[in-house]
Amino acid sequence: MALPAPPETEVLIVAECWAAEADAEAIVHRAIETAAAMVEADTGDAELAVMLTDDSGIRTLNKNWRGQDKPTNVLSFPALQPPAGHEFDDAPRMLGDIAIAYETTRREADGEQKPFDHHLSHLAVHGFLHLVGYDHETDADADAMENLERAILAELGIPDPYADRDEAT
Repeated sequence: MALPAPPETEVLIVAECWAAEADAEAIVHRAIETAAAMVEADTGDAELAVMLTDDSGIRTLNKNWRGQDKPTNVLSFPALQPPAGHEFDDAPRMLGDIAIAYETTRREADGEQKPFDHHLSHLAVHGFLHLVGYDHETDADADAMENLERAILAELGIPDPYADRDEAT
């Protein structure tokens, strides 16, 4: 059986600091393609955009959209979906947008002694899962989302990003 086509993913590099990570675009594509193949969500004939920005850019987004005047690692903006029967036949369905900040991602990866590409993959997967309806508002939802992240990252050959936290509890 053929796997469904992954969503069309456009990666926009809008901050020069990402030049230090020549493979960032490929890493994001691979993470999202793997996640799309493993989730129970309709991602065929869909598209999304990933903006690789800096702390200043994501801080502005975080302040404007979440009321939090500070940088963060990743933000997701799921697209509103048209009501059933009102879809456009000739256009892909927009899943939404993801923004990832370089400096915060770098600081977290270094602080947790993880390879940068592993952490970037994790953030891309995390952002994508938000676009297809997953969240971590309740403990049960967080457990489900984290377990799915673990499975997707394992498929990518990336160790469990929550292992250190889980061992500490």
